[in-house]
Amino acid sequence: MRTIRAGLMSITRRAARLSPGLRRLGLAGTLGLAVLPALPALAQNMFAPVAYVNDQVVTRFELDQRRQMLAVLGAPTTEKAALEALIEERLKDEVAARVGMSLNDEQTAAAIREFAARGDLQPEQFLALMARNGVSAQTVRDYITSGTIWREYARARFRQKATVSESEIDRALQNQGPSGGLRVLLSELFLPARTPEERAQSEALATRIAQDATIGSFAAAAREYSVAPSRETGGEMDWVPIGNLPGPLRASVMGLKPGEVTAPLSTGNAIGMFQLRAVAETDVPTPAPDTIRYAAYYIAGGHSPEALKRAAEVQARVDTCDDLYAVAKGQPESTLQIDSLSPSQIPQDVALELAKLDPGEVSTALTRANGQTLVFLMLCARSFDEATDEEAREQVRQELIVNRISALADSYVAELKADAAIVIP
Repeated sequence: MRTIRAGLMSITRRAARLSPGLRRLGLAGTLGLAVLPALPALAQNMFAPVAYVNDQVVTRFELDQRRQMLAVLGAPTTEKAALEALIEERLKDEVAARVGMSLNDEQTAAAIREFAARGDLQPEQFLALMARNGVSAQTVRDYITSGTIWREYARARFRQKATVSESEIDRALQNQGPSGGLRVLLSELFLPARTPEERAQSEALATRIAQDATIGSFAAAAREYSVAPSRETGGEMDWVPIGNLPGPLRASVMGLKPGEVTAPLSTGNAIGMFQLRAVAETDVPTPAPDTIRYAAYYIAGGHSPEALKRAAEVQARVDTCDDLYAVAKGQPESTLQIDSLSPSQIPQDVALELAKLDPGEVSTALTRANGQTLVFLMLCARSFDEATDEEAREQVRQELIVNRISALADSYVAELKADAAIVIP
């Protein structure tokens, strides 16, 4: 009984802090949540416990708010899954509080700003969007600060255990370096992100698609939502040497098991996500290219039948990139662009398309000018540097460390749950 009273007092104190917290964010008037203290009977029902976690309580209000927030983000979840997440959050908060970890107002504002920026939104826009959908600023604040503190705690606690040896980096680099090779079978899905609002919606949809994704569900989502031509085949790509993939995608794919999905990758006016379907070893080395030479010939009309017909005519006339000079003769100089760039200098959407091509092959998947201009993209050549780049080694090192910290933290949370006094009425 003492535990229940303590938990309810904790919730009451959190409710009392709600309005001051909003005032600190400058949003109390905007969100119009001052009505809560004036409705004691409703508040009593709203703050009824749905779980006891050691000396803490999870309330009906928090559970409903968490589900509503995830729905706004496009990641609806079951009540059971949302409750499990809140229980784990209580345990994480308890551990962080024991070692005195917290965020001040400036750090909290920075965390909210970073979270909102993922959807190309300002904090005020993000919080106002949540408010319009019935999610309080305090709910958002609690969710973001808890996650931020836990990541810092996990790094501090497990960083020394998450050491990575040079031999482990060598083995990881064999998946993309000259000493060995892999090829991967991926599926792709691209969501539109032409405006901040569209980007926020697509980020939320990407989160929903990635949850418990299977090969079949990802293919169905690609057919329904993808704006790439590959939607017709459920997003399926052909085998690709892993060394051909752009650096960020290559690093993400290296950490996947078949069936798993990458985090969303920004590609300019779209958000791309990729599912690993299969991996195969090859006898042919697949080093990451040092320089890529490619051509982009721009055709008015986007993906209209006329523009695609023109692209087919051009493809029939050319065998190499240099053949495009004759095609573009007499047209504005900006119609044809031929560049030799390092992979990091190439726009993400272009780099992703080039990864699928062999020299002399063409892609017409991309557009520019909000879909009004078709990009006739041709891979000219890839050049390879035999020396292993130190930057690449460091990127692999950090990727392995992050993955190891995450695994150690997940295992620790499982231990906390096993040892905790958790009661669900």
